[in-house]
Amino acid sequence: EEPDMKQLLEEISSHVKKAFEDAGYDGELGRVTVSNRPDLCEYQCNGAMAGAKRYHKAPIAMAQDVAARLEGCSVFEKAEAVAPGFLNLNLTNEFIADYVIRMSKADDFGIEKPKTSVMIVDYGGPNVAKPLHVGHLRSAVIGESIKRILHFMGNETYGDIHMGDWGLQMGLVIYELSLRQPDLPYFDETFEGEYPAEAPFTVSDLEEIYPAASGKSKNDAEYKARAMEATLKLQEGHRGYRALWHKIMDVSIADMKRNYDRLDVNFELWNGESTVQDIIPGMVQDMKDGGYAYNSDGALVVDVKEETDTKEMPPCIIIKSDGASLYNTTDLATIKDRMARYSPSKIVYLTDKRQDLYFEQVFRCARKTGLAPDDCELIHISFGTVNGKDGSPYKTRAGGVPRLSDLIDEIEESMLAKIKENAAGKGETVSDAEVLDRARKVGLAAIKYGDLSNQASKDYVFDVDRFTSFEGDTGPYILYTCVRINSILRKAAEQGIDTEDTVILPPVNASHKALMHAISGFAAEITSAYNEYAPHRICGYVYALSNAFNTFYHENHILTEEDEALRGSFIGLMKLTGRILKVCTDMLGFEIPERM
Repeated sequence: EEPDMKQLLEEISSHVKKAFEDAGYDGELGRVTVSNRPDLCEYQCNGAMAGAKRYHKAPIAMAQDVAARLEGCSVFEKAEAVAPGFLNLNLTNEFIADYVIRMSKADDFGIEKPKTSVMIVDYGGPNVAKPLHVGHLRSAVIGESIKRILHFMGNETYGDIHMGDWGLQMGLVIYELSLRQPDLPYFDETFEGEYPAEAPFTVSDLEEIYPAASGKSKNDAEYKARAMEATLKLQEGHRGYRALWHKIMDVSIADMKRNYDRLDVNFELWNGESTVQDIIPGMVQDMKDGGYAYNSDGALVVDVKEETDTKEMPPCIIIKSDGASLYNTTDLATIKDRMARYSPSKIVYLTDKRQDLYFEQVFRCARKTGLAPDDCELIHISFGTVNGKDGSPYKTRAGGVPRLSDLIDEIEESMLAKIKENAAGKGETVSDAEVLDRARKVGLAAIKYGDLSNQASKDYVFDVDRFTSFEGDTGPYILYTCVRINSILRKAAEQGIDTEDTVILPPVNASHKALMHAISGFAAEITSAYNEYAPHRICGYVYALSNAFNTFYHENHILTEEDEALRGSFIGLMKLTGRILKVCTDMLGFEIPERM
């Protein structure tokens, strides 16, 4: 039977609420919070301050009433009323140890999981035929972490990359290719054979072709018209263009996968705008038939403004006056498609914050036209930009937008140098492959934690020196803590110390108890991260837990403790800390190396 666990604060509050009731007050006043003055107490309750008016009583008198009722309660070592009416609370060593023991035995450390359902996270969103750049980093890293958090809480999750693979950029590439290599069979209207298996270009070719074509179309109206014509032909099913499009897709996706693999970002669905093209006509017809879509200056639009709007809310354009569909059209068709295939309870979108208004329009339109039922939440999480140390968007030395692969290289190289230096300092002989593996894992933690530890909506500075530091609030520091725990456990095994049958005992000193407090906050922080789609909450938790562990490690002799039962208890607590850190780093999206 799994122990029924409440979050620590709920459990403590239930005792204080009962004391308020026993003293003749409203139990709801007994809510407990973590103390904002840890030098004075561990937890506090400000209910007497809040209820004083209602009961026409001095807050200190109320607090004293409640404190008297808590005397002799097994949960509190101290419950004292202090002026002007706070309750200061410390837990007994037995209670906090018992709570931690229950956590260690429960599934997923006793966290309460909501009713599970299907959830889709739409993140990534790169355009095909272009290299991934620094702007794609945040969407990938935050989206992957949010998906993993939703999954940890028991949901069936699907990450969808939702590529831009159907618009004008396809026509641009195809038209430019037709000028450069007019003899390719894709451009021969009479060709009926099998098209070649090999693509007529590499990813590097595409990365040069697309900007060249894009540049020409901006200055040459005739060129742009031809590219648009090629786009239309592709979309109408021209056999050669479709075959060529498949080649562009294959080469681009292989390159994207290489980049996303380096970030340990894994999409379950590789859908794009092209996936839903066939269902757009039917959807548009339904919108007309339902009386939602109407003609406005030759375009087809749906009104999405509401009485309560305080800001301008333009209509959602479904089909432009030239007959072309837009991102909105594709996004709405994608919602329709996802409902039909998965019936999700949530679809979460990640994009930069310039798209806030856009998603507001799309979501309203989806609701109004019945594409998204009321029981499916549509959520847009917008994020800030990645900036350089000068505070403006991160640029390469040459002033361009850096490629994602260059950014990863830069961090990995910095990490490689540090890890070699570390190994040399310890006199370790390490193979190149091993050093590289460590550098990759620690480098990835540096990048992801550097991004995720900021609230998503804020901009942040990409600071290689700070992110790769082994000290402070960084990914390498968190991994360093994990590696330290695993290393002590290995040492214990080498010394023949039993690490299996350990029993966690009540704490024997302040750092021991502080580590238990840090562990006990797991459920509350992960639940907040889940409800708020906020990986930075998990970063805050693992940083506090790592600090508490490292202080505990420095202040206690773990393996050389003479009292065998106490030594076993230290090891048991350390193992639990390691297990929790592993689960949290998984949710953040990076791995723990064997050694650093």
